[in-house]
Amino acid sequence: ETAETLTPEPVAAPIDKKWLAITSPMVGTFYRAPAPDEPSFVEKNDRVRVGQTVCIIEAMKLMNEIEAEVAGQIVEIAVANGEPVEFGQTLMWVNPE
Repeated sequence: ETAETLTPEPVAAPIDKKWLAITSPMVGTFYRAPAPDEPSFVEKNDRVRVGQTVCIIEAMKLMNEIEAEVAGQIVEIAVANGEPVEFGQTLMWVNPE
């Protein structure tokens, strides 16, 4: 198999029990950046504050900014850019401060 045919395993549970999930509030498409030629809202190991935009979920042609509900450090981004997501799906894991 080539690297292109391998799909990442879904992240089912946090590696550390204190990690908190940022989950999708809707069905849509996950985007890490506001536009294709712009930098991602957050990267792994970035610190986030409450209310900071961490990604966008596109649903029915509307771009919905998803905000962090907890301050902490992004320890895992569980979805690839442009992937479809389900309601309640974990998008990122945060190590709360």
